Amino acid sequence: MRIRTTFLLSAFLPCLSMMSLPAANAQEGQVNTQALVQRASHNELAPTGNDHLFRYLLHKVDDGKDTTKEIVETRDGDVARLVATDGKPLSADAEKAEMDRLNNLLAHPELQRHRQQAEQEDNKRADEMVRLLPDAFLYKFEGMVPGPNGPCYRLSFQPNPNYTPPDREGEVYHGMAGELWIDKGQERMVKFDAHLIDDVSFGWGILGKLYKGGSILVEQKDVGDHRWETTHMKLSLTGKALMIKPLSFQTTEDASQFEPVGSNLGYQKAVRLLQSLPQSNPGR
Repeated sequence: MRIRTTFLLSAFLPCLSMMSLPAANAQEGQVNTQALVQRASHNELAPTGNDHLFRYLLHKVDDGKDTTKEIVETRDGDVARLVATDGKPLSADAEKAEMDRLNNLLAHPELQRHRQQAEQEDNKRADEMVRLLPDAFLYKFEGMVPGPNGPCYRLSFQPNPNYTPPDREGEVYHGMAGELWIDKGQERMVKFDAHLIDDVSFGWGILGKLYKGGSILVEQKDVGDHRWETTHMKLSLTGKALMIKPLSFQTTEDASQFEPVGSNLGYQKAVRLLQSLPQSNPGR
């Protein structure tokens, strides 16, 4: 699962060949749920051989701030152009400021390198959290449900009382319960819908605590050529950082209109592509 936010962010997979795990059947009582999740976790982390890059629209509402951005993936990290706020085209001044920002990015490659490094760190955390999923929870088969690319296994999960997290980042799973949907055809994670059933500690770069009652929803689908991308994410979390500073995450993101842009696009070409878009174009 290509999770770009760091919340899906046991230890390593047991030394079993993924090919040796038993196949899951769609009959209750016959689905080896732990093995299914293990295979799905492996599939999320394994190289796909598909290096297609995409451009897409990202609509984000974060603590009341509503933005729409055109995102272009590149070999040097993602590049973005703000195209709308509150669902409306940018003003002339805001449009100029955005063009100035992109020109500055062109002139200073070190800015993009720094951004790429941050993306890579986020992706490493997310990969580690996906790697922990098979061991962190106990799963139960709840039935088959329709998904964006075909039927899905619907699993419920509860914390595994025998799970020992390898680090502070993994401790967050001790207080989560919810559902995990897995695509039947490709055995990829389609939906992770978790609720905090207890206060949990976390260690994503800083130490802190998330309070009981929060929720995390992530959805992804195959957007073409077996390339899976996150299409919907919703966070509703409160807590404290360093046990002092209040935290509140009230964020919704929706990604749409995925279009391939090749496999070797550099960030400077992506910036020029974004600059060539018609002005004030929030929906293409």
